Amino acid sequence: MPRPMTMTEKILAAHAGRDEVTPGENVWVNVDILMTHDVCGPGTIGIFKKEFGQDAKVWDNSRIPIIPDHYIFTADDKCHRNIQTLRDFVAEQNIKYYYDPDFVNTELGSGFPSPYRDPNNTNYKGVCHKALPEEGHCRPGEILLGTDSHTCTAGAFGQFATGVGNTDAAFTMGTGKTWLKVPPTMKFVFNGEIPAYLTAKDLILAVIGKIGFSGATYKAMYFTGSGITSLTLEDRMTLTNMAIEAGGKNGICDVDEKTLQYVRARSNRPDWTVYTEDEGAEYDFEYTWDLADFEPLVAAPHSPDNTKTARELSNQKLDRAYIGSCTGGKITDMIMAANILSGNQVKIPTFVVPGSTEVHSDMLRLGLDGEPVKDGQKNIYQTLEDAGCNIGAASCAACLGGPQDTFGRLNEPLNCISTTNRNFPGRMGHKEAGVYLASPLTAAASALTGKVTDPREYISEPIQTGSAGVC
Repeated sequence: MPRPMTMTEKILAAHAGRDEVTPGENVWVNVDILMTHDVCGPGTIGIFKKEFGQDAKVWDNSRIPIIPDHYIFTADDKCHRNIQTLRDFVAEQNIKYYYDPDFVNTELGSGFPSPYRDPNNTNYKGVCHKALPEEGHCRPGEILLGTDSHTCTAGAFGQFATGVGNTDAAFTMGTGKTWLKVPPTMKFVFNGEIPAYLTAKDLILAVIGKIGFSGATYKAMYFTGSGITSLTLEDRMTLTNMAIEAGGKNGICDVDEKTLQYVRARSNRPDWTVYTEDEGAEYDFEYTWDLADFEPLVAAPHSPDNTKTARELSNQKLDRAYIGSCTGGKITDMIMAANILSGNQVKIPTFVVPGSTEVHSDMLRLGLDGEPVKDGQKNIYQTLEDAGCNIGAASCAACLGGPQDTFGRLNEPLNCISTTNRNFPGRMGHKEAGVYLASPLTAAASALTGKVTDPREYISEPIQTGSAGVC
């Protein structure tokens, strides 16, 4: 009989062709999906060609989605050159899943691109971590690698998902395999129902505040309990997304009907395997919270583990608010923010960036209850616009700083409350800017006052998200 194993251990064992694995072992595994984008794709391609040969073919052209998303809306010629490198490689290798920013002219000196006019009429998708599940690349029980540290987002679907460097990605690109050390698992249990004034962002900030920004280095972070079950599937993606902010190798959640409903509707492959934790599985660390004891949290500059309650920071003045990114740009995030901002006016410049073109489309299609907008109602986009928000096109935008002309970038030493996932010096632009990480609820409430604000000042009843983000 195999030893009792965690979900992460079971997935790695299955992909290594083993009955069991133990933490600390190094194993060869078969990879299901390799994702790359415009920042790391050209480097990965270069190494692939150097090591496998100029005429080499990728291991499987249907398992390498390429999703440009980081430096799209800019006049920077170097960024445009990266996109052309991807286009050339896609044509050469006949890559099946390439989501081209078809509005970008890559000729030298082509200037700032005119963004897509219709989010439903472009091949471009937006942020890779949001586009991967939307386009059917995320399934329980699989191994997904990506040339981006936040690839761990996909662990919300009960799979092993982690970021890798260009060299490791190039090896997988040519062989379909990689060499992994089995991580020990840390178990985080949340009991109770998620209150109206909290989102998963508050939960993951509590975890990081508890263990520190390196407390989970090369460990699996398993999130479970009734509190996790009560979250929307999209909110679980916020939890697993920020596993890397604690140094985690991967984040992972249990698979339930919410997961399966989404995957059945989206997956571009028919089969997958659901793994569960074995009774008696060993954990490197265990901690339990009761959500009834929680209050909204904020990570102050300049580290995600510098956590404080929103009330503790209530005198902190802000210059800007930012609602977007793979952590805060999902449709349910937009609904949360819009419900706070509805009928009000922001006091500070507030930038809103959909995480994907599908999110952008849903903002135009859905009302504040997450259902198709009815006659006489405002959609999410109109609600945010009427509140005074500046709304950009779907992309990573200012989350990673980017070129000077990036939408929402902090080009001055401003204090910004943001739904993004990282607040190191210079992360969103200016190295002296102060980034305060918060939930969409807290960010929206703070936008109305110009200082860090507990969202309980604006919300008491649960916000309904309806069918948004379900499938």
